[in-house]
Amino acid sequence: MKRGVLLVLLGLIASVASAQEVLSLDSCRALALEKNRDLQMGNLRIEKAKNEHQAAFTNYLPKVAARGAYIYNGKNVELLSNEQKTRLQTMGDRVAQSARENPALQRAFLGLLASNPSLAPLITSLLTDGMGALTSSLNGLGHSVVNDFSFDTHNLTVSALTLTQPLFMGGKIVAYNKATAMAEELARLQAETTRRDVVVSTDKAYWQVVSLVNKKALASNYLDLLRKLESDIEKMVAEGVATKSDLLSVRVKVNEAEMSLAKAEDGLYLSRMLLCQLCGLPLDSSIKLADEGLEDFHPHNYDGSTSVDEAYAKRPELKSLDLGVQIYGEKVKIARSEYMPKVALVGNVLVSNPSVYNGFQKQFDWNWNVGVTLSVPIWNWRETTYKVRAAKAEYNEQQERLRDVREKVEMQVAQAVAGVRESNKRLTMAERSLERAEENLRYATLGFQEGVITVSQMLEAQTAWLSARSTRLDAKIDVQLSDVNLRRVLGVEL
Repeated sequence: MKRGVLLVLLGLIASVASAQEVLSLDSCRALALEKNRDLQMGNLRIEKAKNEHQAAFTNYLPKVAARGAYIYNGKNVELLSNEQKTRLQTMGDRVAQSARENPALQRAFLGLLASNPSLAPLITSLLTDGMGALTSSLNGLGHSVVNDFSFDTHNLTVSALTLTQPLFMGGKIVAYNKATAMAEELARLQAETTRRDVVVSTDKAYWQVVSLVNKKALASNYLDLLRKLESDIEKMVAEGVATKSDLLSVRVKVNEAEMSLAKAEDGLYLSRMLLCQLCGLPLDSSIKLADEGLEDFHPHNYDGSTSVDEAYAKRPELKSLDLGVQIYGEKVKIARSEYMPKVALVGNVLVSNPSVYNGFQKQFDWNWNVGVTLSVPIWNWRETTYKVRAAKAEYNEQQERLRDVREKVEMQVAQAVAGVRESNKRLTMAERSLERAEENLRYATLGFQEGVITVSQMLEAQTAWLSARSTRLDAKIDVQLSDVNLRRVLGVEL
């Protein structure tokens, strides 16, 4: 029965072990870079800046716009006044009245009748029928003129197709295009900065898990040593060659070791959760890291140049600030362009109803025109001056920020180089200390077995061994992290 239960447990352990995913540092970095939301937002910012740059470039090109309007007018457009209309409509009556009241004309007719009495019927017919016809014709002509000069403008429809080609905008288009191009590059540099931050955070979480895995194993080994010592002391107490005080001292150490092991397990659990969160994995994923075996682990050491000039040239943060200075310089030019005249070529195709191109007709008709527009600012209560001053202040502020960051980078490089040297020295010293602690523990174990070493001395040797192992573990992790930090501050590839 026991044999069957043991086989089932071994099978479960094997299945769990096979389900564990082994992750290297590079695979953790790749997962973190793929799943990181800040990087995804950075890529969206790059896309935004790219489209803004393309939009800025279109300002060089001609633009075509269509406009249309419908207007209902409460009154018609009248080219003739009411007095003029009356005069035109009664033109025949006024001519007839003038003829009848003209003395010279009357004398001429009377003289003609006196010399030719036979023409009396003809002259009478002319004065009555002919004058009436003339009066009617002239009045009709006046009415026709009034109607022709009366336009129906209650409903007015106008549309225009306009082409505008900027010729000179005071340098605004050029400056804006340069600024958006640099903004696109700035977005890429900010994404690179985010990428490097993600890599550094992932490395720290990775090596934290590696450290806690080994500290857990170290705490477990130490606990096994103490339990074996406890078992030996119990036998010695039973034989009368050790005291209960010795046994109690060992049991106190056993309890402390159990607490240390529990803390290491809890810390390891939380560290694995953090690493899974950074890598975009489920928080309860069962993962195993490729570098958990620190005995075969050899930390990397950066062997390239450590000059500050290299950091100045490669750090994406400095490149971003330098681009920021240039962008603010272009903003000064954009603000200053408000002082300058603006020249543009304009072409229009106009369509209107009513049409005014062949008389005034109630129909659609079109026309075109081409011209050049000039806009010259004269006075705006110094608004442009204030905008230029504000842009210059921002430009100077950005320059000061760049100088401040360059000074801090110089300090960071010096600290990172010193940190690498110090961590390597600590690792060398920790290696020597561990050799001595292991040798001391070996002699203490032999002496305790021979009865020439007390329990307290044995505990001291075990504690020294634990401390040396833990110190060497921390030193190895510090060497690796200090190397990552040096690469980060120098701006080299991580």
